[in-house]
Amino acid sequence: MKIEFFGAAGEVTGSCHVLRVGGKTVLLDCGLIQGSRSDEARNADPFPFDPAAVDAVVLSHAHLDHCGRLPLLVKRGFRGPVFAQSASCDLARILLADAARLEERDAAYQSRKRGKKIKPLFTEHEAAEVMRQLQPRPYRKPFEVVPGVEVRFRDAGHILGSCAVELKVSEGAQERRIVFSGDLGQYDTPILHDPECIDRADVVLMESTYGGRRHRDRSETIREIGEVISNAAAGKGNILIPAFAIGRSQEVLYQLGKNYEEWGLHRFQIFLDSPMAIEASNVYWNNTQLYDEEATRLREENGGMPLLPNLRLTRDTEESMAINRIRSGAIIIAGSGMCNGGRIVHHLKHNMEHASNHVIIVGYMARGSIGRKLVERERHIRIHGQDLALRAQVHTVGGLSAHGDQDDMARWYECFQGTPPVYLVHGEDDARADFRAYLAQRCGADVHAPMPGEVLDLAELG
Repeated sequence: MKIEFFGAAGEVTGSCHVLRVGGKTVLLDCGLIQGSRSDEARNADPFPFDPAAVDAVVLSHAHLDHCGRLPLLVKRGFRGPVFAQSASCDLARILLADAARLEERDAAYQSRKRGKKIKPLFTEHEAAEVMRQLQPRPYRKPFEVVPGVEVRFRDAGHILGSCAVELKVSEGAQERRIVFSGDLGQYDTPILHDPECIDRADVVLMESTYGGRRHRDRSETIREIGEVISNAAAGKGNILIPAFAIGRSQEVLYQLGKNYEEWGLHRFQIFLDSPMAIEASNVYWNNTQLYDEEATRLREENGGMPLLPNLRLTRDTEESMAINRIRSGAIIIAGSGMCNGGRIVHHLKHNMEHASNHVIIVGYMARGSIGRKLVERERHIRIHGQDLALRAQVHTVGGLSAHGDQDDMARWYECFQGTPPVYLVHGEDDARADFRAYLAQRCGADVHAPMPGEVLDLAELG
């Protein structure tokens, strides 16, 4: 019984860990590496295991850094089931189809540019194969993945359908309980339930994205967004909100609807400029049984989610391009979340050089991404081959993060009986070092920071 750490060990993206039990191989996640071009080029590297020998995949949630290499896994020989929470299956279908289209489009562009055939990382056909292999499962009901591995999904409170994965593994007379946190959300996040308590584990694989920080109070963040909107209205500027299509876009819409009158949003044209976010929002609205109490109450009072009468859903490219002719009074929510591609890049190109405009950063930005350069307020940022001056006002509002901070993660860990050993994943090294010290000091935990290729022998656990 062994776990091998491969992806998101010492970095945030590319989540992928291998569980080997009784001659069977199970992957925990198979995500894309995201960030700089050199980081993303690593996605094409061979897997450090044989994809054809993988018996099953267990997916924590539908963000691309957790599911985005599944089509590549299929391309290279994987034929087994992919188990995910039911809403995650719906969201993964949207994300993977979109990712495949972008891969094919980028490969065609690079082929024309270089004058030679460039193959996409994976195709729409391979993404469709993954969709046929998806096996939806509900929260809290145990199921067998392979002989000797039983899984139960627990709500992680990160995005709709996100899971902490509880595994009971057995080999001969030995049995071990493993908990893989997936990505843990903040407590009291709108729409979603809090991360669910799990009381038993022999070892915990735990994310550490924000292990080195405490988030601002969410109410302060909401107040700051209101102030930015007020300033943009007074200064006759636009507001750009780069947002992940799944999770962040829906919360931003929720907050705008909830504060529509108070923030005077009738003064703006509001655009959700992301076909994928529009599709994902439909999945959210069709899974109201997963909402928390406040969202359920608001939905019942309004006959739906908080309304934005001036919201426009822009699916077509022509509609998106027309937004760039608006010089003031627009709130534009668009992807990609880290600003490395998608429609937000075009909106940045048309808006970032004007001091009256605002960019609200509401999520994590990986090293090397355009979004990280915005956060760090680099004076010039290269977009589409042009060096553009950053004159727009950038506001980083960490309180809306879909990831819990060190207090949230420690609070979740404190649900366990005793202090099971912790292996920190899904975090940059400085965040892991900070959280390792914090968790050891606060909880007395034995905390490790595994590197890619490191092996944990479960049989040796006490």
